[in-house]
Formats: sequence, structure tokens, C-alpha cells
Amino acid sequence: MTLEEHAKRYPEVWRKFNPRQSLIRYAWYIGIVFVAVWSIHQLEIPWIYFLDAHVQTADLLVRMFPPDWWFFLEVIDPLVETIHIATLGTAVTFVIAFPLAFLSARNTTLNNATWFIGRFILVTSRSVNTVVWGLLFVAIFGPGPIAGIWAIAARSIGFLGKLVAEAIEEIDEGTVEAIEATGASRLQVLWLGVLPQVLPVIWGTTVYRWDINIRESTVLGFVGGGGIGIILYSSINQFAWREVGIMLISILMVVILSEFISATIRKWIS
Repeated sequence: MTLEEHAKRYPEVWRKFNPRQSLIRYAWYIGIVFVAVWSIHQLEIPWIYFLDAHVQTADLLVRMFPPDWWFFLEVIDPLVETIHIATLGTAVTFVIAFPLAFLSARNTTLNNATWFIGRFILVTSRSVNTVVWGLLFVAIFGPGPIAGIWAIAARSIGFLGKLVAEAIEEIDEGTVEAIEATGASRLQVLWLGVLPQVLPVIWGTTVYRWDINIRESTVLGFVGGGGIGIILYSSINQFAWREVGIMLISILMVVILSEFISATIRKWIS
């Protein structure tokens, strides 16, 4: 049978979606476009400022060049403090999020009440931005790195706890049942049956979150959370753009280094 004969005999054209499915998809597309246009309209964005945005950006870059390289000596201590805030905040996160993850997983929680409490804490942690947590802890502890550490931890608990809890819920239950069959206690089941299966996820997620916290800790100084953000905010207010330039370069180098360390450790873990 030739191709022409086949086409005449079987005129139906294969379609990925039937008419009803296509109509639903196009309705979704139109709805998304409508919501986007409505949101932009509600924001009342002053588009006129976009006309010379490229000019203002170029002017700002010119003011930052050449960076004040001698000012780097003043940046070292706050930059190291920023790394310490991120590291200690991640350590506090690990201590708190680790047990919360087990409470928030359906197959390891004690009962529905503990599951709800664990999930509520994780959702609350993720729903508040790091800067907002910083404002709260500055009001509690006063300005300084302590507030920054707790702000980083409060935000990271939800991230780390959620991912680890999901990993716990996806473990191989056969291993757990085999250990339970030996008469092991609940703690032994968690230690020997659950923990080894999720340990790579725990370490990998912790390192990844530390990498994120390095970035987030750089702006906590804007609200009094310590670190390089304090002098960065001060230099911006004084229009000392050459100082801002060297600080931005320093932050970029630290972020690149943390990204390299994080990727190396996660590759080694996996």
C-alpha cells in the first residue's frame, strides 16, 4: 500500500490532545496571561523609569570603577563574620530540623498530633523571609551576629526539615520491616533502618543550605543582623560607590568559593 493510499484509507490525524483537553489547555494559557496582565496593572509600575535605566546602570558602574582596593582590609573581618553567621546558623538548623523531619514524616511520626505540629513549624519557617526573621531577632537579641545566626536558622529549618521528611517518607519499607521483625525497639529501627537510607540526603541538603545561607547572610546587616551587610548599607547611604564595588567583588568571590565547596562535598557524598 502506497503512502497516498494509506492516507486516503486512514484520514485520521494523530493528535496528542483531544479537543476537550486542548480547550482546557488554551483556557489555562489565557487565564495565566490574564492574571499576569491584571497583576502588572494593579502594581501601577512607573514604566517611564525604564527609559533611562540603562543610563543609570552605566553611571553606577562607572562610579564603582576602579574599586577601592585598600578598603578590602576593612572588609575582611565583616566578611569572615558573615561566613561564621551562615555556618553557625546552618549548624543550629541541623540540630533543630533533624528531629523535626522525623516528626513531620508520616511513617516515623508518633501520631497525627506530632505530625501536625512538625509540619506547622516547617511551614511557618518557610513562610517568613530571612530578612523578616532578622528584624524579629534583632528586636529580641539586639543588633549583632546572634540575631543573624537565629534568622538564618529560623528560615533554614523549614527548608531542610521538609526535604529530609520527604526523603524519609520515600524509604524502602522492606528494610524497616525486616529490622522490626527481629524485635528491635523503635529507636533501633530509626537508627538502623531509616537513618542509613536518608543520611546522604541529610548531608547533601545541609551542605546545599549552607551554600544558600552564605548568600542570604550578606544582606542581614541591612537590618542589624551583623556581617558585611552593615558596612555595605553604610557605604551605599554615603554614596561611596568605590567601597561598594570592592564589597560586591568580595561577596562574589565568597559565593563562588562556597558554590565550589558545596558542589564538591555533594559530589563526594553521592
